[in-house]
Amino acid sequence: MPTAAESALALLDWKRRVFALYAEVRAAADPEQGWGLWRATRDELFRSHPQSPLPEAARAGFAGLDYFDYDPAFRVTAALADLDAAPLPVEASGGGTLLFRPLARASFRLAGEPLALELYWLEGYGGGAFLPIRDATSGSETYGGGRYILDTVKGADLGGGKDTLVLDFNFAYNPSCSYDPGWVCPLTPPANRLAVRVAAGERFAP
Repeated sequence: MPTAAESALALLDWKRRVFALYAEVRAAADPEQGWGLWRATRDELFRSHPQSPLPEAARAGFAGLDYFDYDPAFRVTAALADLDAAPLPVEASGGGTLLFRPLARASFRLAGEPLALELYWLEGYGGGAFLPIRDATSGSETYGGGRYILDTVKGADLGGGKDTLVLDFNFAYNPSCSYDPGWVCPLTPPANRLAVRVAAGERFAP
């Protein structure tokens, strides 16, 4: 059983590796090539890292995460518009809530349809930008509580500009609680529940 210090240092290492991974992804000349690196690195971290979201007993037989095929149509640049809103209690897996402040509305088109998602800021020490989604695949093909596109606390950031945000739904991933209920994860708020099917990113085999 690792000590508290060992667990904290392992988490620090996990964060460093994920931050470095997303930096490589942003620097990749070809988004699909960056996606391949992202997939391979995540599989290795899930298989071998002490901070893997997988239960320890499941790691030895882990054969890799499942994804939809890469589709460039699911990569968009969203326009950001400021939101002036009070902090919002967001439901978490296992009960309870976490406070996030709506920061901006990200507007974009997907398959010709105008859509929008809210970008949130974690109301805690240091903060962090967070963008979860839930769509028509949730609960059947993907985790029912939604998937994450952006989580800067964990280093998940595909880039953008002052008033724009890169949303590549091929990089949508299931939260840690989808693999092990011992993890506590924020679930997708109502504003980010899309009626469309986002057949991109990580899938979920219940």
